[in-house]
Formats: sequence, C-alpha cells, structure tokens
Amino acid sequence: MAGSASGEDSHRRTRAGAPDAGAAGTIARVKVICGLGNPGDRYRWTRHNVGFRVVDLLADRWGHTGDGRLRDGAAVLEVRRAEPIDRVLLVKPMRYMNRSGGPLRAALRQTDADPTRDLLVVTDDIDLPLGRVRLRRSGSAGGHNGLRDIIATFGTDEIARLRIGVGRAGEAASHVLATFRTDERELATEMVAVGADAAELWLAEGIEAAMNAFNGIEVEPA
Repeated sequence: MAGSASGEDSHRRTRAGAPDAGAAGTIARVKVICGLGNPGDRYRWTRHNVGFRVVDLLADRWGHTGDGRLRDGAAVLEVRRAEPIDRVLLVKPMRYMNRSGGPLRAALRQTDADPTRDLLVVTDDIDLPLGRVRLRRSGSAGGHNGLRDIIATFGTDEIARLRIGVGRAGEAASHVLATFRTDERELATEMVAVGADAAELWLAEGIEAAMNAFNGIEVEPA
C-alpha cells in the first residue's frame, strides 16, 4: 500500500513465521489486518501512523503497490496468501484516528470475518518505549482513541491488537502527532518491520504464538 518507507524491511532481525505466497487452495475464512493512522502527507511519518506503516510494509513484502480500493472511508487491499491463510484484507481507515471504527466495519461487511477471531488491529502506544511491541487478545483501549472507537463500533473488546511502542514525552496529543527525532528514526523503521513480522506470525499461527514470540523482545538502537 502507498506510503511505505524505503528500507523499512532491511534492518537486523530474524523474521518469525512469515508465510510464503502460493497458489490459493480451498477458500478459507478471510483474515484482516487493520493499521491505524491519519490520512494525508502531513501525518505520514508521525508516531501515530506506525499502524499505517506496518500495513504498507506488509503490502510491499507481498508484492503489492497502491492502496487498493477506497470505499466507505477505508483503503482496502485484498491479498491472496498461501494455505491455510488464503485471503487477507489489509485495511487503513481514512477518516482520521478517532473515527476508525466505521470504515473498518464497512470493510468487513462483505466478508465472513469475525472481528473476535479474524482481526488484528495495529496501533501506536505511548506507554511502551520505542523498541518494544505488545500483542493482546483483548482488553481496553488503553487510552488510544482509534482503538476505543473500534471497540465501541463492534461492541466488544475481544479484538486482538498489536501495539508498537512510540514512547512518551510532554503532552500526549502533540507527541503522537510529531515525527520521530532524527536519532530515533532508524529504530522506528526497524520496529515497523518487527510489527510486520508479528502480524505475519499472527496470520500463520495465531495470537498466542505471536504473543509468545514478540511480547518479551526489546530492540536496542544500533
């Protein structure tokens, strides 16, 4: 999907559980990875947009360009993957962070996806330091307005989420709408790639496997 950084996938790490593309077999239940962010170039490299960057990187890894179709406030790219995954929707709500739920629900409306089983939401997290990620099967929004709107829209907090640490400094709203400092950018790029690894493992093996593999890691600056 449009907007991914060159070199995003070239940093040091071992990719975990990434499935290979292949010919589709029996059609399986669709899986959905939704990255949260704000649309527009002014927000592209902000801390709040790491969810968009993870989804863009997955599209790049899988050989796709562009945002797919834009409909009902969401950019949706459908990708065919190897069995047993088969179909994956990469979704970016495009009505700004606080209104993420409606576009995501619209994107899922024409699928058989169950948001409590088949959806992974990727967000930034100011309560995690840069260099950490955290996956959870369910739980509160933790102060994240985009995730809060999704929980309210679907009427459940039983939604898997992948949080990418962006650190905390000063007033929260100003912090997440700022870009990474020069000395943070390389690590931020690496953590986007780690997030994409975690999402691929979620696809291949489920939330428990992804939690076990990624929740304890801490990546240090080079």
